[in-house]
Amino acid sequence: MKPSRLLIGLLGGLFAAAVLLGALPLLGIRLADSLMPLAWGLLLALALVAVVDALWLRRQPSPRLERVLPGNLPLGRWSEVQLIAHHDFAQTQEIEVFDHVPEGMAFDFLPQRITLHPGQQTQVSYRLKPLIRGHFHFALCELKLPSPLRLWQAKRLLPLARPRRGLGLEFHQLREFRDGDTLRQIDWKATARKRTPIAREYQDERDQQIVFLLDCGRRMRSQDDELSHFDHALNACLLLSYVALRQGDAVGLATFAGNQSRYLAPVKGPAQLNVLLNAVYDLDTSQQPADFSAAADLLLTRQRRRSLVVLVTNLRDEDDQDLLAAVRRLSRQHRVLIASLREEALDRLRQTPVEQFDQALAYCGTLDYLNARADLHERLAAHEVPVLDARPGELGPELVSSYLAWKKAGAL
Repeated sequence: MKPSRLLIGLLGGLFAAAVLLGALPLLGIRLADSLMPLAWGLLLALALVAVVDALWLRRQPSPRLERVLPGNLPLGRWSEVQLIAHHDFAQTQEIEVFDHVPEGMAFDFLPQRITLHPGQQTQVSYRLKPLIRGHFHFALCELKLPSPLRLWQAKRLLPLARPRRGLGLEFHQLREFRDGDTLRQIDWKATARKRTPIAREYQDERDQQIVFLLDCGRRMRSQDDELSHFDHALNACLLLSYVALRQGDAVGLATFAGNQSRYLAPVKGPAQLNVLLNAVYDLDTSQQPADFSAAADLLLTRQRRRSLVVLVTNLRDEDDQDLLAAVRRLSRQHRVLIASLREEALDRLRQTPVEQFDQALAYCGTLDYLNARADLHERLAAHEVPVLDARPGELGPELVSSYLAWKKAGAL
C-alpha cells in the first residue's frame, strides 16, 4: 500500500501552509492566534481520515481476474491475450492491471487501466510475442486498487490459472449392424444407448503417411532474421502437417541430433495437429553434429509402413557419403524428400558488388561453398533423391507445393 497523488498533494499543501504561517511573523506580519491551531487541526483530521481510508482499503476484496490465452502462441508472432475482470463493487471503480509476462516474451499494451461498472464484467486485451521456444509459466497478475477516498493505492498479486483445452478424436461413422459384419465392428456403448446392434463402418485406406525427420543439431542454429533455421523448419513442418491432415493423410515426426530424440507415429485427423504442437513447442537445437546414419536406422525400426519421409536439415558439402548411404537405406522402404535450408546471408553476399579485396575474398568463398553444395545436390539427384533447396522463409510454401504436386500425380 502506498499514498496516492491526492494524499501527497494534500500533505504538501498543509506543509506549505504551515511553513508560510511560521515565516510570516518573522517578516513582521501579525496573524490571528487561531490560524496555527487550525492548521494543526486540519493535519490531524487528514491523518485520521487517511488511517480510516487505509483500513477500509485493507478490508476491500480484490476483483477476480481471468486470463484467456490462445491454444498456441506462435514463435515470433503477436497473439492476443484477454483479461476478464469480475467484481462485486457497488460503485464505479478504476483499477490498473499488469500481467506478469514470462521472461522470453515481448508484450504490448501493458499496463492497462480498467473501469469497473457495477453489475458488469470488463474485458481488456494485450499482445504477446514469444521470442524463444519453450515452456512458459503464467502465474501472477499485478493489480493496483485505489482506496474508497482515493488517498491510498494497494498493489495486489493475484494468481491466475490458465484453463486447459481438451483434445478430441474423430471416427468415420456408426451405422446399424448388418449381416456379414464381425463382432469386432460392434460399438458396444452405442449399442447399449440405441438398444440395437450398432457397428463401426470402416473405409479402405487411401491415405498416405508423412514422417518429418527433423535435424535438431548445431547446423540448424543459423539465424538470418528473428527466427533461426530450426524455427523456420518447425514452422514449415507444421504448415505441411496442416495441409496433409486436411487431405486425409497421416502425419508423424522424428527428431535426431538433439538433446532428446522424439518420435510421434503417423496419425490422421485434425487432432493430430494439436498433438504435434504439444510435442514440439519446447524443442530446441543442440551442439551435436547431424548423424544421418543413426537417424535412418532409428526411423526404419519405428516406421514400417511405406511413407513419405521429409528430411529437414541444412546440407553441407561434407555430408556426401554419410548422407547418401542413409538416404539409400531409407529409400528401399520409403519415399524420401530432402528439404535443405539455404542461408539468406549467402544469397545477399553473392549479389553484393565487389569493390574491395576483403569483399572479393568473401565473394569467392561464398561461391566456393555454394558450388560444393550444388554438387552435392546433383549427386543426390543422380541417385533419384529429390532435394528441395529453399530459403528459410520460403521452405513452408515450397514444401506444400511439392506435396500437392506429388499428391495430384499419385507419386506418394
